[in-house]
Amino acid sequence: MDALIEYSPSLLAGAWITLQVALLSLVLAVSMGLVGAACKLSRIAPLRWWTALYTTVFRGVPDLVMMLLFFYGGQVILNVISDHLEREMIELDAFAAGVLTIGFIFGAYFTETFRGAFQAVPAGQMEAGRAYGMSGWQVFWHILFPQMLRYALPGIGNNWLVLLKSTAIVSMIGLADMTWLADQAGRSTHQPFTFYLAVCVLYLAMTAVSNQVLQRLQCRYDVGVREANV
Repeated sequence: MDALIEYSPSLLAGAWITLQVALLSLVLAVSMGLVGAACKLSRIAPLRWWTALYTTVFRGVPDLVMMLLFFYGGQVILNVISDHLEREMIELDAFAAGVLTIGFIFGAYFTETFRGAFQAVPAGQMEAGRAYGMSGWQVFWHILFPQMLRYALPGIGNNWLVLLKSTAIVSMIGLADMTWLADQAGRSTHQPFTFYLAVCVLYLAMTAVSNQVLQRLQCRYDVGVREANV
């Protein structure tokens, strides 16, 4: 217990890094998901083909393998670019590599989540919006997006919780998140169980808070539906 108290500031600092990685990856993943869903629903065949390839590859390759491929492969590419430009070698930051990798991986999952949600919105409502003189952007923002979000929220919640837990793999590329710090502290004190248990508690705390936020969002977007069914 004394060792845990001694290392607790480091673990909390690592938890903050973990949360930053998760949130930035979520922003990237949601952006990729919206673009990917639009491409999959596009009438332009090459866009559909490339998006199908993206979702197939990133959902089919294990997260850890993809993380190592991005980090070490990305460094090789940066070395080649540096040599070509005859400049000092550029080092790939572990934080950036972690965010990009997790963001791209879960962007593939969000693509399918948003695609299904967009298709669940009745086409007649969009046609009605256009009949009222709304522009394409107004129809999307005021009619399509809010209803799509209600359908997508369960999938968004599941993807976020899995994404949050997947941040532990950034420890494999040397980023000082709470998993990496717990490993180092466990090796130093010969108490790995104590520190990994502390990491479990921190992850559970994050997911518990996330569940509460997601439940509130679901209730918020279900208000009109519940009232319509009363």
